[in-house]
Amino acid sequence: MTVSAMSSELVDLRGRMRRFIDDEVVAAEPVFFEQQERTGFAGAAVLEPLRAAAKAKGLWALGHPKEIGGGGLSFMDFVYLNEIIGRSELGQLAVGSVSMQDSIMLHRYGSEEHRQRWLRPLVAGEIFPSVGLTEPEVAGSDPTLMRATAHFDGDDIVVNAHKWFTTGANSAAFTTVFAETDPDATAHRRFSAIIVPTDSPGYEIVRVIPTMGHTGGGHCEIRLTDVRVPSTNLLGGRGEGFVIAQHRLGPGRIFHCMRWLGQAQRAFELMCARATTRYAHGSLLSEKGEIQRYVAESAAEIQSHRLMTLDAARRMDTGDDARIEIALIKFHGATMLHNVIDRAIQVHGALGVSGDTPLERMYREARYARLYDGPDEVHRASVARRLLKDPGSAPWA
Repeated sequence: MTVSAMSSELVDLRGRMRRFIDDEVVAAEPVFFEQQERTGFAGAAVLEPLRAAAKAKGLWALGHPKEIGGGGLSFMDFVYLNEIIGRSELGQLAVGSVSMQDSIMLHRYGSEEHRQRWLRPLVAGEIFPSVGLTEPEVAGSDPTLMRATAHFDGDDIVVNAHKWFTTGANSAAFTTVFAETDPDATAHRRFSAIIVPTDSPGYEIVRVIPTMGHTGGGHCEIRLTDVRVPSTNLLGGRGEGFVIAQHRLGPGRIFHCMRWLGQAQRAFELMCARATTRYAHGSLLSEKGEIQRYVAESAAEIQSHRLMTLDAARRMDTGDDARIEIALIKFHGATMLHNVIDRAIQVHGALGVSGDTPLERMYREARYARLYDGPDEVHRASVARRLLKDPGSAPWA
């Protein structure tokens, strides 16, 4: 769907979001990321004015269901909007969409107590969530290997876990910990999801993990030692942890891929601006064939990924099986994002690897994209197995 085929209301909303992201959120990036690097997380002095502005402009939590305090946009409308939000890494925090996956998870599987204590403050932006899935001792791409355990003791659940890359735990009010509760069950029914407040006795943030030369991402290593929480903190049913995780990750991958488009488009614009103003070896960079190839290939990759992502989103929105399409866009999108930003850095030369442009930070985030929510290799293998078994299940069939 092109912009001209969207509803007039969505076109207007995208335009207002674009102005807010480009004019206000991008302008706040330097101070935000400097504070984040120095303290592990940027404080309210940066975020609160942006959040207040987003709420005043009617741009807050637009993809969250209305019944929990959100804007109630349809899935497809929010997919289109996420492309604009993604232009800034700060965008999700500024407009309240950073909590969307967790909010929908709590809305779908949480009790009324969960909704009152965690969900409504989450949608309002008063607290932050975190999720404890990955563990340093085992492969994160195979969740059946998780070693975290939880057992029921009277009215309590006792949790023991060692997790890492629990992003945002250092500023979160709670962590949804996935742990083994039923060791004798089948592989995908052994695990449950448990809401653990981060101020619980025995909950320890071991460190903020340095990643690619910085610590500003808030990727935390945590340890839970005999942490007791009420049994009512069980999210969903006992043994439903794997199902809950998959329902969280499926739409999340589409949202990631649309945000990556925003990042790639911004890098593309920076590359074109640099190429048309930088003079070297007798001409502007834009007049050199190799740079023109960078521009053309980047445009082709961005557009192909955009169409693939929208196709996956439409299939999911209509209730069709979109597993192949989602796996395709996950590894294709991560590669696209890396390639486009890499070319933009090359056109900028030394400036591109400095902190004077957002490109070096964007490049770092692009490398993470090939790992989180499933590494590229797992998604490629999944697609290949399904297509070899049934070539007729290909997206074009």
